Amino acid sequence: MADTGEGKKDEADFKKLQSFPLIRHTDMTEEMRVETMELCVTACEKYATNNESAAKMIKEVMDKKFGSSWHVVIGEGFGFEITHEVKNLLYMFFGGSLAVCVWKCS
Repeated sequence: MADTGEGKKDEADFKKLQSFPLIRHTDMTEEMRVETMELCVTACEKYATNNESAAKMIKEVMDKKFGSSWHVVIGEGFGFEITHEVKNLLYMFFGGSLAVCVWKCS
């Protein structure tokens, strides 16, 4: 029982290590990928407890910046099969187990 403080410290250190964005798949151009990734990180940090608000923020910014018809899914433990426009897909992980999928289709 004396190790509970140590266990919490180890868990906090693990979360710090996993806080960087990890791109799983993308076909975006380098410039668009960097902007989208930064936007996703910002939204997920701002709305850490509300994935729906984070997704809404990402969608609205992407619609303004890169044209309409963007879609965003944020969560843990989901699967998907989508049709998207070429060079308009980003699938990444943030904070360890939080997945973000951003794509455009019209």
